[in-house]
Amino acid sequence: MADKPIRVLLVDDHQVVRRGLRTFLEVQDDIEVVGEASDGAEGVARAEELRPDVVLMDVKMPGTDGIEALKQLRELANPARVLIVTSFTEQRTVVPALRAGASGYVYKDIDPDALAGAIRSVHAGHVLLQPEVAEALLSQEEAPGGTGRGTTLTEREREVLGLIADGRSNREIARALVLSEKTVKTHVSNILMKLDLADRTQAALWAVRHGLTD
Repeated sequence: MADKPIRVLLVDDHQVVRRGLRTFLEVQDDIEVVGEASDGAEGVARAEELRPDVVLMDVKMPGTDGIEALKQLRELANPARVLIVTSFTEQRTVVPALRAGASGYVYKDIDPDALAGAIRSVHAGHVLLQPEVAEALLSQEEAPGGTGRGTTLTEREREVLGLIADGRSNREIARALVLSEKTVKTHVSNILMKLDLADRTQAALWAVRHGLTD
């Protein structure tokens, strides 16, 4: 299983972009491009059909855009990790994409080798943000009622949250903190409930934003 390539789906309305991504990714020994789509609706359909490990998704596309496609994939419980690859840098685009379930957000001018590394990182369960994206996220003003939510977490919950942000599984967290997996699962559920978050990706982003990671 360790030698199994990462299966990638490309979703972008520009054929030249898809072609460029495919050309580069096909020379990577551990990455396989399994399909392409030209808009969000087709991307969702192809993701359901092909069940890729990682989807490279643009944000601004005609018809169903990337953020709506993200929401649909979440509703379908599709397990693919979505890495946003876009030229749009506005905060009003970054934050909704991350809230919709993106596992990472990078810009199209990213170095090709860094993009391959981003795909591997996202596939491994990590949250991947380019420095400029992280800055946009950190500069976002707190939503009404959001201030101080982290103070309701116990010290153990904060430790668990920090490890979630490091991309650790429940089993790995249990081993690191000398806890049972059942106890870790309970902590994770409590964290999501207290912070009013939908999933582990949002929890990891919250932890990064609030300085709970190294």
